[in-house]
Amino acid sequence: MFEQRQINKILDLLNSLNNRTKIYFGCDSVRKWNKGHWCATYATIVIIHKNSKNGCSVFYTKTHEIDYDNNASKPRMRLMNETYKVCEVYLQLYPYISQYDIEIHLDINTQPKYGSSCVSKEAAGYVYGLTGRKPKLKPNSFAASRGAHGIVHGKCESYFSNDDYV
Repeated sequence: MFEQRQINKILDLLNSLNNRTKIYFGCDSVRKWNKGHWCATYATIVIIHKNSKNGCSVFYTKTHEIDYDNNASKPRMRLMNETYKVCEVYLQLYPYISQYDIEIHLDINTQPKYGSSCVSKEAAGYVYGLTGRKPKLKPNSFAASRGAHGIVHGKCESYFSNDDYV
């Protein structure tokens, strides 16, 4: 998911920080109609909270894929793709970051009145089964619902240098 160049930047940063550093993983997506079919843009993000008090660095990647969800109000497949992507990045970096406090955030609401609730238990179970970590869901999932959300909707990219994303 992340290119080796970006992993090297993450590792260089982590080598300059102490063990109070916290790392947050998240993913969000947006669905758009494009050339006769629905597409989804995904932003997968890693936030490194430096020494738990010295600001943060943000690394992310964006991908574009066809969205096969039939019902836009219950985006099961797209939300599971977000879950798969955040787990993929976590597993890609885990060999280098196991000594840090880590959280995995999903942009999924557990309240039945929201469409994302259709997949909340499945997504949380997938993350826990694959990583051994219980993910944070809305409203406690800022890495996904604020960080990745801002990236995928084009609201935050100008704040990050070209070196901080793929």
